[in-house]
Amino acid sequence: MITKDMTFQDVVRKYPQTIQVFVKYGLGCIGCHAAQFENIEQGAMVHGINVDQLIKELNEAAGLSK
Repeated sequence: MITKDMTFQDVVRKYPQTIQVFVKYGLGCIGCHAAQFENIEQGAMVHGINVDQLIKELNEAAGLSK
């Protein structure tokens, strides 16, 4: 499962199909330096994004939802 404490880079590396979700939310910084150490929760907060909804959609895109 993708969790909010994972880094953007880890998620994209393991589940490249999640890129479309990050782009949908305006999180185009997937390749930026911060993506290496900033976790999804931190990035979502900075951008005013509902982290729970983002995680839900990321897991769906990765085929990990229940």
